[in-house]
Amino acid sequence: MDAVADQGIVIRHLGLRDYEGVWREMQAFTDSRGPETADEFWLVEHPPVFTLGQAGDRSHVLAAGDIPLIQVDRGGQVTYHGPGQRVLYPLLDLTRMSLGVRDLVTCLEQAVINCLDGFGVLAQRKEKAPGVYVNDAKIAALGLRIRRGKSFHGLAFNIDMELEPFSRINPCGYANLEVTQLRNEAAMIWQQKISEQGVAVVDSSLVHCILTQLQRVARATDEERIA
Repeated sequence: MDAVADQGIVIRHLGLRDYEGVWREMQAFTDSRGPETADEFWLVEHPPVFTLGQAGDRSHVLAAGDIPLIQVDRGGQVTYHGPGQRVLYPLLDLTRMSLGVRDLVTCLEQAVINCLDGFGVLAQRKEKAPGVYVNDAKIAALGLRIRRGKSFHGLAFNIDMELEPFSRINPCGYANLEVTQLRNEAAMIWQQKISEQGVAVVDSSLVHCILTQLQRVARATDEERIA
């Protein structure tokens, strides 16, 4: 079901979809959009797949086994997508929003941090290591591509998934990097709230947090212009 947020961003829930098909649709959307095209968030889960950034080092893929590996046109190294991970693709006109790439990365990271805080989980970002971490374990990964001022690819947030495939790679290019997920970090709230309402409550919180962060950055940009 699709919806339109207050900022005019279209929210699309795609369900479980093969990675490559969604990737090609993102490319086509980005290439065909015009100055008035509405921005969109795509929320999706993918069947098991490893993806490697366009300049990624294949030596970080240790033993893919029966999971396919796809090299794609985003930044970053190798990561894993699978059922139980919520992937959000922000298809935004950054030029129109007066946002830089670093602004978008910070927005996405802080939104996940705020979302996790709402579930009682303390998280943080790390310098020179994009993503969101609980202690030293990664719970969300970022990988973006900007083309003609438009963003695609995005954010992968581990919710309730099989984590074993991360042991087959150096996640995001870091050997022995621990990986975690919301279910492990918020066990009590999971039982009390999320297990009853489903992961839709996580989607709603995540989207709300991202929209709030984008509004804050937009206001700060406007204030800078006035000053």
